[in-house]
Parts: sequence; structure tokens; C-alpha cells
Amino acid sequence: MSERISHNRYVSDGLHPHVYLAMVGLAAWYALSAWAGFGDGGYTDYLLVVMTGFIIISVALPAIAARVWLQHHRRTPATARSFEDWMAGEFETGQGRVSAKTALIELLLPLAAVAFGMTAFAIVARLAG
Repeated sequence: MSERISHNRYVSDGLHPHVYLAMVGLAAWYALSAWAGFGDGGYTDYLLVVMTGFIIISVALPAIAARVWLQHHRRTPATARSFEDWMAGEFETGQGRVSAKTALIELLLPLAAVAFGMTAFAIVARLAG
């Protein structure tokens, strides 16, 4: 649901598609970092395949659900706006409205921390090994 409020800022309860792409990118970064740092053959690779499968499933299930939802709901012109418009607006949460920038940071920061942390672990593992 999106609506215009009196000061011309969008209020949205849905994320812009670019945010989802960033989430997928960070998940892929995490998996690639794990493989680069700890993939050495044998049993470790088996565990990395399982971990990568969990990441793929955790990304694919919401993507499939979103695609099914979009097929059954018509898009309105208010939802077909640019990323800049979405970022300038507000995001509706269960506890109230926050700026879209704040929502974006709160969503992506944990994923980025894990992806960058795994990159750091991978670098240390390669340097130590």
C-alpha cells in the first residue's frame, strides 16, 4: 500500500526492488566469501554446499512468494516509482513510520556485517593457511 501524504513524501509498506537486489547480492557475497576462505576439498566442501543450499533457499522462497503475490495483485502507479522517490519517502512498519533511508540501513546493515565479516574471516584463513 502506498499513498501520498500532504508534504509530498511517499509512505510505503513495501520495499523497492533494488533493496531486494542488494539483499540477494549480500547473500551471494557471503557464500562466495565462505567458499573462497574455507573451500579446500573433501568434507569442508560438502558443508559449504549445504550452507550454500540454505542460502539459496532463504533467498528463493521469498522471491517466489513475491512473484506469486505480484501476479495476483495489480500494480498501481504509486508503486512504480524510482528508487530515489522511495528513499525520499517514509516506510510504514508495525510500530510506526520511519524514513526509508533508516529502514534501508536497518535492513541491510546486519546482512552487510555478516558478508563483510565472512570476507575478513576468509582473508585471515587464507593468510594463516
